[in-house]
Amino acid sequence: MHETLSLADISRIIEMAWEDRTPFEAILSLYGLSENQVIKLMQREMKPGSFRLWRQRVSGRKTKHQSLRDPMVSRAYCPTQYKSR
Repeated sequence: MHETLSLADISRIIEMAWEDRTPFEAILSLYGLSENQVIKLMQREMKPGSFRLWRQRVSGRKTKHQSLRDPMVSRAYCPTQYKSR
């Protein structure tokens, strides 16, 4: 596990892991964490019940794996998702 991650990085990784359209490959690209490392981080940082819900949610979800995605999906989020306030 990368010990150099800040609390803000960990929070963002958890957010990305929960997002349906963000593939694990995006987390790998941005933070250098493999899918297995993300799973371990989620297990360490979340309550057991929340972790189980997350695992059920992402298991087999096509959008969480770049190779299973429809080629028409070229980005992980909607361009208007992160509007400044």
